[in-house]
Amino acid sequence: MKRTNIVAAILFASLPALCAAQSVFDGTWKTDVTSVDFPAKPSVFVFKDGTYECKTCAAPAVVKTDGKDQKVVGDPYADTLAVKIIDASNVEIVRKKGGKVVARSKYSVSTDKNSMQQEYTTNSFTNAEVVKGTTSYARIAYDKASTTQMSGSWKAIKADKVSDNGLLVTYKSEGAMMAMSTPTGESYSAKTDGTDAPFKGDPGITTVSAKVRKNTLEETYKRDGKVIGMTKMEIDAAGKKAKVDWINNLTRTNGNYSMVKQ
Repeated sequence: MKRTNIVAAILFASLPALCAAQSVFDGTWKTDVTSVDFPAKPSVFVFKDGTYECKTCAAPAVVKTDGKDQKVVGDPYADTLAVKIIDASNVEIVRKKGGKVVARSKYSVSTDKNSMQQEYTTNSFTNAEVVKGTTSYARIAYDKASTTQMSGSWKAIKADKVSDNGLLVTYKSEGAMMAMSTPTGESYSAKTDGTDAPFKGDPGITTVSAKVRKNTLEETYKRDGKVIGMTKMEIDAAGKKAKVDWINNLTRTNGNYSMVKQ
């Protein structure tokens, strides 16, 4: 038997053992948008005296609604914000960092003023393809003192659609290490004992720690040493579906969604 055939035979014989050792997390997972359970806490937008303020955002700021770039501080994702009132029921908000558009949203309030749709694009900081999507909101409180119908409280109720690059995540384990990557450029490689490791591709996250317990992966995200959020991914017995619970410490919100192994 030729040496190449011997090597092939050895590798082939070892495949069952290799497969058996594979982690239940390994592979690419896709979020099921129909399963997204949004936070119960509503978002509060205030339009008053020619200004706009998001009172529930992680980095609140008050800016003019003249459509021009306004400087904001304390937001790792943007250093300017431009808010343009198109008409009574439509508003456009553009976020930039270093002069580059990183997010653009158009909010459109329905004729009966009780629902709203957000159409958005989010640019990656790693020059990957932009994420596109739409989200539906239901009105909780109406600010009748404002001529801008978006003013008031809204609860996100449905992710109508999201481009695939914003839904996919790939995990790969090797020994006591776990690696994560996404099509939009976020990634990490960390020990599974909870040790902090660098998080790449997201300016709002400095480090991440990962803990694995059987079919559960817990990720804790930090910014400059401070915990800002957590996720808990639990794989079902068949190894084909996962439930993800998340917490955002900055906005004091939480929710969950399901993922399906591809």
